[in-house]
Amino acid sequence: MPSVTNAFARAMAEAAGMTLTDEGALVSNGAVVLRLPRPVDGLLADTDYFDLIDWIRERHPDEVALVEAYAASIQTDDLGVLGLAIKTAPTLRASLQRVERYFRLVTDTAVYQLVEKGPDAFWIFQSQTLHRAALELRNECALAGFAKNMHRFVGSGLVLSSVSFRHTCRCDTDRYAAHFGCPVQFNADQDAIQLKTEMLDLSNRLSDQAVSDFLTGHLETKMSSLKDSPSFSSTLLHHLTPTLSTGLPQAADIAREMGMSERTLYRRLAKEGLTFRDVLANAQSSLAQKLLRDDKISIAEIAFLTGFSEQSTFTRAFKRWVGKAPAQFRQQSSTV
Repeated sequence: MPSVTNAFARAMAEAAGMTLTDEGALVSNGAVVLRLPRPVDGLLADTDYFDLIDWIRERHPDEVALVEAYAASIQTDDLGVLGLAIKTAPTLRASLQRVERYFRLVTDTAVYQLVEKGPDAFWIFQSQTLHRAALELRNECALAGFAKNMHRFVGSGLVLSSVSFRHTCRCDTDRYAAHFGCPVQFNADQDAIQLKTEMLDLSNRLSDQAVSDFLTGHLETKMSSLKDSPSFSSTLLHHLTPTLSTGLPQAADIAREMGMSERTLYRRLAKEGLTFRDVLANAQSSLAQKLLRDDKISIAEIAFLTGFSEQSTFTRAFKRWVGKAPAQFRQQSSTV
């Protein structure tokens, strides 16, 4: 299951005027108002973190204020060795490259990507989990926190060109613009901070190449101890399966949900020798086999739940995938 460093949960609690204890108790005015599972090795399950965000959102309607408070609260020091490596890198570019490389050490629910296109650069935030309402606030807080910390790294010389979010604005756009100090666009193609490429050459105020290199070596050791990252096709499969009951998903829609272009989705699958149709069929087949093991669900219902409008079409496809008809598969499964 994806996980999130407890530092992000602590910052979210602090933004709401509360405290999150090491045991997972959310404290407000001296009283425990919510209990989360105790973090394991400093990490929370992503669902617990997103539940915390949802709980806070319901009780704090001023989301722009939450975003501003979160940005003020979260600091690179909260990220341990990674935070120190970021701060002591020689330039802003080097800081962001360290985040791009090692962010997996603090969460596998999202990744950052630095893209330089001529005079412009984009610091792109891409979610790696299924969409839910909490992610909109999470994404706003993530970019606000990074914008704040980038200013801390290099000082007043940093100027942001714009900020964009893929979701619809729920508050006053002007307040977001005032916070970021630049235009903010919603319903955009990506969650990103745009700045001039020359800004990436700004020196960090705490730059220390030797210290940063030492810390980076430590991060490489920690990365090598992690389990291999799931393949892109596995991540895509995770996104596809819940959508099947509403019909066959389109590659463009899934790519948008994953924060990338349709072309990028196809390119990443091609690297694994797969097509979108291959992964879609895998999702349908895996879900169908799981559902067929439950005698309470009819084959007609399973056809619908796996994206087919006709049971006969589902039966032909399933036989092509598995080599036997759904009814035969169910009967054999029940005898195992």
